[in-house]
Amino acid sequence: MIQLGSSIPAVPVTLVTKDGQDSITADTLFAGKKVVLFAVPGAFTPTCSAHHLPGFVVLADDIKAKGVDMIACISVNDAFVMRAWGEQQNAEAITMLADGAGALTKALGLEMETGDFGGLRSQRYAMVIDNGVVKQLNVEAPKQFEASKAETILAAL
Repeated sequence: MIQLGSSIPAVPVTLVTKDGQDSITADTLFAGKKVVLFAVPGAFTPTCSAHHLPGFVVLADDIKAKGVDMIACISVNDAFVMRAWGEQQNAEAITMLADGAGALTKALGLEMETGDFGGLRSQRYAMVIDNGVVKQLNVEAPKQFEASKAETILAAL
């Protein structure tokens, strides 16, 4: 698993935009920025839709006021699902990232196998990245939701 002080790997992700989607490597996307990246096991799933993404939507201005340039949500879902979920959640202030095959999730060592739930998924986590380097990493214990929620990250910034 990625550690504090590690650099974000040069692995492609799909950046969801209003006009479509772009493939970009994570290291390039996060270069020169302070970023809060949070991952969810799946778009449209109960905790992710009721609490995780909405918390960052509500606190986006407060988080950005702490010097954060980008708040990004990533999931092992395709770009179409991530776009629809972002629109449904009014997540205009959040950069939605699709990790369709789980390439970044695996490169970070934060994957989990969920079987019939959806196969390969990401563990629930939040990290603070400064110019491509991990400065904070909060990985949730299974079936927990505390360490990676927006309020916890805001308090730590």
